[in-house]
Amino acid sequence: MDEMINHLTSAARPTAALVRDLREEELPLPTPCAEYDVRGLLTHMEWVAETFETMAARQPRPEQGEYAGDFPDRIERTLTAWSKPQAWEGETPFGMPMAAAAHLLLIDLVVHGWDLARATGRPYAQDAGAVEEALGFAEQMAPMGRAQGAFADEVVVRADAPALDRLLGLTGRDPGWTAPITD
Repeated sequence: MDEMINHLTSAARPTAALVRDLREEELPLPTPCAEYDVRGLLTHMEWVAETFETMAARQPRPEQGEYAGDFPDRIERTLTAWSKPQAWEGETPFGMPMAAAAHLLLIDLVVHGWDLARATGRPYAQDAGAVEEALGFAEQMAPMGRAQGAFADEVVVRADAPALDRLLGLTGRDPGWTAPITD
């Protein structure tokens, strides 16, 4: 539990910092997640943070709301909820061990942080241990993730590519993605 909380915290920090630095005019920018612009991705991320907070507290899953602009606060509450030992006990309402659910949150933080960085042209440095942990879990569950719509079709990357690039490829992202140039 402690190691995983450290990975979650390490992954949340650079992602929350990216969100804090966003400007209003960046919200309509496209992201590597084809279905989301930056505002839509942030809305999804806020809902994911709230969902995992309520999951850890064994509360009902929230409905996705409108963009609130409070992802950094939500992810802090989520980390606080997961820092309690009882959050790791048992299974999610859909039958997944809580430790596996925490790995899904880790993947979400790492990958969506990269999505935001790419969409806005900002640098993105993620903790190597968090990336390796996310990659190891993604390698195990990618087929199920694709079958359930959580991951897009795999983008093939070199076997010796950096761990972040391999994680991105497994989740259906092209590590070379750049925002379209607009006039």
